[in-house]
Amino acid sequence: MEQLLRVQNFTISQDGFGAGEGQSLERPFGHADPGSMFSWAGATASWPGRTDPGGSRGLDDHFTRDYARNIGAEIMGRNKFGPQRGPWTDHEWQGWWGDEPPFHTPVFVMTHHHRPSFTLSDTTFHFVDGTPADVLKQAREAAEGKDVRLGGGATTIREFLDADLVDTLHVVVSPVTLGSGTRLWESPDELLDRYHRDVVPSPSGVTHHLFWRR
Repeated sequence: MEQLLRVQNFTISQDGFGAGEGQSLERPFGHADPGSMFSWAGATASWPGRTDPGGSRGLDDHFTRDYARNIGAEIMGRNKFGPQRGPWTDHEWQGWWGDEPPFHTPVFVMTHHHRPSFTLSDTTFHFVDGTPADVLKQAREAAEGKDVRLGGGATTIREFLDADLVDTLHVVVSPVTLGSGTRLWESPDELLDRYHRDVVPSPSGVTHHLFWRR
């Protein structure tokens, strides 16, 4: 069975940005308000961080529940891992997620600066410098036959799209406007020369864009 490279539940603003400007330790998404952009997922019954009963059971919940299905490794850009730039000066920083990251697989962080791998709970972070094709090859080997998830951010997803490596793409367009930041697209129509697309609105106010190869 073919190993797919999948983008799942990647949320952007209605003007195409995956994050705002001015990322910092206190604001992982820059000037974007994650409470507004990602409320669609947090409201679902299957949201991993839910501590109380309830939550929606519809379309949004289906995508939240499907997030980990058949995923054997994750690829992400350095700015999804943390706010540092340049050489790693703080090795005590181990990501935004605390002692139990939500990935439960090997994670390949793309960076031009070497850093030793480390493990938190059942997630091992590897820091790799290479082309998208090189990094995908490493991730597929680590995934042991399962699919690889491309987690973001927007710049990293564009690099893999431009290299024609993404097999399926699920983008959630949230009804917020950022004006600036890291852009995924000017318009989703940019991808229609290579992908089929379904567009499915949700009662929560977001719109799910589903792409698969032609």
